[in-house]
Amino acid sequence: MSTISIAQIIVSVLLIIAILLQERSSGLSGVFGGSGEFYHTRRGLERIIFWGTIVLVIAFAALSLYASVIA
Repeated sequence: MSTISIAQIIVSVLLIIAILLQERSSGLSGVFGGSGEFYHTRRGLERIIFWGTIVLVIAFAALSLYASVIA
């Protein structure tokens, strides 16, 4: 395995963890997007996880594009 493949695996596992940490709401209404709140401000750790998820998505996309150009 190349270092790019290993980096993709690591970033994808971290991305899965970051997404699972962003629990929106429990129950059936949370599955369909109805959290009962119209607007919610992210604060503290929730904001860090949110921005970390965005950074991981960008890193994964960049690694995937780089791997497809090399191959």
